[in-house]
Amino acid sequence: MPQKIIPNLWFDTHAKDAAEFYVSVFRNSRIVKITHYTEAGPRPAGMVMTVEFELDGSRFVGLNGGPDFTFNEAVSFQISCADQEEVDYFWSRLSEGGSEGPCGWLKDRFGVSWQVVPEGMEHLFADPDPQRAARAMAAMLTMGKLDLAAIQRAADGVPAT
Repeated sequence: MPQKIIPNLWFDTHAKDAAEFYVSVFRNSRIVKITHYTEAGPRPAGMVMTVEFELDGSRFVGLNGGPDFTFNEAVSFQISCADQEEVDYFWSRLSEGGSEGPCGWLKDRFGVSWQVVPEGMEHLFADPDPQRAARAMAAMLTMGKLDLAAIQRAADGVPAT
């Protein structure tokens, strides 16, 4: 089934560079199509206008629309990771040249915000024991890159080492 909703990412001039970077980070990814501005403008003829790409089966479009708009944390992409190794991989690759933030959030070198999240974390925050859930949340709030084992230990009441 074709993807009905496709996120569009507005870049100044780096849509192709960003797409190539993301395709190198995510498995099962590819650049689908590149279009260029024509003499009709509004940017120079021949400049990349859009880059359509897939990241692990999800379609995106990057647009070289100019400097009018920039990314901020109001929109981000969450990556659900199967284990800590996957968290470590995405955290390292995506934050390279960007900036690390709190609670699993980072900005890549293009300014796009991502949250790198281990699967199972949400169950700790929804624990029927409110004290366990509170300890898990308190631990997560002290972290940059998330560490599910450390969050689990905090939920269990095991002191951090």
